Amino acid sequence: MCEVKYPELRKEAKTPEEAFRRLIDLIELLRKECPWDKEQDHKSIRGCMLEEAYEVADAIDNEDMDNLREELGDVMLQVVFHTSLAAESDNFAMTEVINEECEKMIRRHPHIFSQESAKTVDKVLEKWENIKREEKAQVSQHQRLLSVPRALPALTRAYKVQKRAADVGFDWDDVGGAFDKIKEETTELLSACKSSDREAISEELGDLLFSVVNAARFLDVDPEYALTRTSDKFTRRFGYIEEKAIESGRRLEDMTLKEMDALWEEAKLIFHKSF
Repeated sequence: MCEVKYPELRKEAKTPEEAFRRLIDLIELLRKECPWDKEQDHKSIRGCMLEEAYEVADAIDNEDMDNLREELGDVMLQVVFHTSLAAESDNFAMTEVINEECEKMIRRHPHIFSQESAKTVDKVLEKWENIKREEKAQVSQHQRLLSVPRALPALTRAYKVQKRAADVGFDWDDVGGAFDKIKEETTELLSACKSSDREAISEELGDLLFSVVNAARFLDVDPEYALTRTSDKFTRRFGYIEEKAIESGRRLEDMTLKEMDALWEEAKLIFHKSF
């Protein structure tokens, strides 16, 4: 009979503390024994952290609690993996990661851990941002803009950059200014397209997208969420076109654009522009 290896790691934990210790021990073992895990570093698994975070968000959007439980575990694995890599190089350990986060939460909630008061959500958020700025020693507004992570989705980063600039008054008086800017950037993009200058086209397209995000901010709409919903809507309507093509015994590739447009209009009526 084949001997069962590492029986202590096969045993299901009974408490959160035991479960967390089990995961840490498992990652440390894989770093020693698994050929793939042994070769990884912070950069090689960077994409995994982003992917798992998006899968958590997807589970939340789908209200799928079983999947959310699984994906949160995957994110936790990434946290433990990165921390294990850092510990191997004597940079920091899990205890330091957790303690530092606890200390930060205590500092940023003075209305809980000191005599200060913050009776509204707005006051709590204002205090949070002020403390965060002090912690990061951001003495200039430019530094505040630079501190918005470049790894964020581009629409989200643009939204945050604009919001921080607006905090000091660098903003339109109303959404009309944002719409005027969209028109201006659209004209500039069309002009760039006539020149066939790929770099200029890319720059002007970026300017146009940035302007659209500005309008979204004025309208209090999350541009990332809005675009995701529109992509979902497009996918659903496109699925209708393909379904109808199959019912008629045809392939999409064999249909004309005019035929597909007609089915697209049918889909719009059926779904009533719903999300």
